[in-house]
Amino acid sequence: MASSLSSSSSSSLKFTVRRCEPQLVAPAIPTPHELKLLSDIDDQEALRFHSPAIQIYGKQASMAEKDPVEVIRKALSQTLVFYYPLAGRVREGPHRKLMVECTGEGAMFIEADADVTLHEFGDSLQPPFPCFHELLYHVPGSQQITNTPLLLVQVTRLKCGGFILAFSINHTMCDGTGISQFMNTWAKMARGSTKPSIPPVWCRELLMARHPPRITCNHREYEHVPDTITSTENMVQRSFFFGPSQIAAIRLLVPTHLQHCTTFDIITACFWRCRTKALQIEADKEVRMIVIVNGRARFNPPLPVGYYGNAIAFPAAVTTAGKLCENPFGYAVELIKKVKGVVTEEYMHSVADLMVIKDRCMFTTVRSCLISDLTRGRFREVNFGWGEAVYGGVAQAGIGSFLGGTCQMLHKNAKGEEGIVLPIWLPAKAMNRFAKELENMFGNQNHTTIRSPTFIMATL
Repeated sequence: MASSLSSSSSSSLKFTVRRCEPQLVAPAIPTPHELKLLSDIDDQEALRFHSPAIQIYGKQASMAEKDPVEVIRKALSQTLVFYYPLAGRVREGPHRKLMVECTGEGAMFIEADADVTLHEFGDSLQPPFPCFHELLYHVPGSQQITNTPLLLVQVTRLKCGGFILAFSINHTMCDGTGISQFMNTWAKMARGSTKPSIPPVWCRELLMARHPPRITCNHREYEHVPDTITSTENMVQRSFFFGPSQIAAIRLLVPTHLQHCTTFDIITACFWRCRTKALQIEADKEVRMIVIVNGRARFNPPLPVGYYGNAIAFPAAVTTAGKLCENPFGYAVELIKKVKGVVTEEYMHSVADLMVIKDRCMFTTVRSCLISDLTRGRFREVNFGWGEAVYGGVAQAGIGSFLGGTCQMLHKNAKGEEGIVLPIWLPAKAMNRFAKELENMFGNQNHTTIRSPTFIMATL
């Protein structure tokens, strides 16, 4: 199957991906056949999708005799012995309750080859990867939430000796922390380990709704807001790089009493403000920034080390577009800093109860954006034996079908600078306005790496 890609220099890169028939990779030894309930945090509507990711590796002379397909496939089989629920299938019971039947059927695995070198992909690998549909073939039915493999993997060898590992995982099974834990175990198995350094922990009962369920906290992230937006303008995706100079420039706008805020806080506030301005939202309309918060450490005692289920909350900072855009930058930073602090053990229990009471509802998407901090996942450092990835992390912006979602990931740009990459979706005209607003935040210096993408998006 041929894929045609356009580079920023307007030259055209064409290559062919040849895939073998998909096969199931089962655990290396028999595993328990049992039914395990997912938690009431796991099975909410917002997490019922397959989360795609991509790991890109260059050639390693020391691994010249090793086939990455065989190494990764064997390590996956060994890893599924310990993470055997991921070799099962999700089922839906009464009241939309999700559970995992641990059948041991396995993950879906695709072996592939591409007649292209890593060098030909360009020197700034970051989302969007519109060639992703070639690098991770969506086996028919594989995007369903129930009764289908929970993990879809494709390993594509490159002509230069490098390879690309692309996969998607059913988000009801794991959050970002859980995926990182699973991937690191998988990589260590590929390098010769025989057991996980952090044993996986199920314990989903810790995040089940109480009896009777009771909503005890204010959850503005789940408020119903009428949708009056009818625009069908073409959406485009770009990534923006925040290196040391960009982050320093934004910090100059932060007032003294907020100088201890995190880099995540200031990039999130910057994104929210620039996006709201770019979308030209009416001043009196409410806007939301939903911040994904890892709740593991908010429990007393904390959730067990090795817990790989979803332990996240979606608290929302809410204000009007006018206040967000007209107040000094510190206003937005303070809202972000404050909303992260609302997540407590009680808040997590309240969310679980809300899911049962409100039929596992979706968070508010109208005039909302959402952001996750994936910097601690350190996906680029996942080493299957071929060293650090050239790129490791999400394959695209968005969370499921919600294009207002994004994440912050560690990234090294073409100049070798370490920073944060932020992939986003916006309508085409709004994307241009966003880029200008961002330049203004940097003091009108052209410091952004605004991707005139090495790859042009072919489909949404």
